[in-house]
Amino acid sequence: MDRPERSAAQPLLVVYGFHSVREALRHRPQQIARILVSASRTGARKQEIMELCQGHRIELQVVEEPVLRARAGNAHNGFAAELNDLQPVSGGTSERDPNLIVLLEDVQDPRNLGAVLRVCEGVGVGRLLIRDRGSAPITATVAKTSAGASEWLDSERIGNSANELERLKEAGFWVYGTVVEGEPPWAVDLSGPVVLCFGGEERGLRTRTRSLCDRMIGLPMRGRVGSLNLSTAVAAVLYEALRQRTTR
Repeated sequence: MDRPERSAAQPLLVVYGFHSVREALRHRPQQIARILVSASRTGARKQEIMELCQGHRIELQVVEEPVLRARAGNAHNGFAAELNDLQPVSGGTSERDPNLIVLLEDVQDPRNLGAVLRVCEGVGVGRLLIRDRGSAPITATVAKTSAGASEWLDSERIGNSANELERLKEAGFWVYGTVVEGEPPWAVDLSGPVVLCFGGEERGLRTRTRSLCDRMIGLPMRGRVGSLNLSTAVAAVLYEALRQRTTR
């Protein structure tokens, strides 16, 4: 597929960091206008990016550090990609489980969202549903924090959690929410078609979403800290689901 011509008036979006840039080159090279690499970078990572650019016939520019920093910020790690469209094309890992769905509500911190995307892709979640209102958008910061997982995960922004959950329940899915005082995940059967719902940093799950959950899951806290970081909690619950789904 031919890449669209770059226009000086066309605003370009940027993803940065080695992993995000590499996965963009692997997954959607047709959306990349050019790659920027710091002149101070050497070694295998730079060579890999250069070879991917050559293979896809994508423009690569080696620039000085101030130029890259002005384009991509301080956390660029030596690499940036200018895109015609920040939204990933449809695709995903071949290990995705269509009967394992995650729903997120009101996750406002882009780094939290990126970390959750990384966990979901690593576990092989079939679909990630993000309630649009109140949630952080998929930005370059999210892509960087996800270490490239945002390029492969099948994610969809939805307008109404309740409507989507009702539809999924009619399709045979069990819906489980997460609260601190819920049952341990290993006490709940997570081996079938399930939707796991996680709330945001401030308020957790919305009241209507909680009312649609068949059961509530929580992680026992035996120390002095009252709760876990969102992405850590998501990882603990999802890997228990993966354990059950691969041993039953």
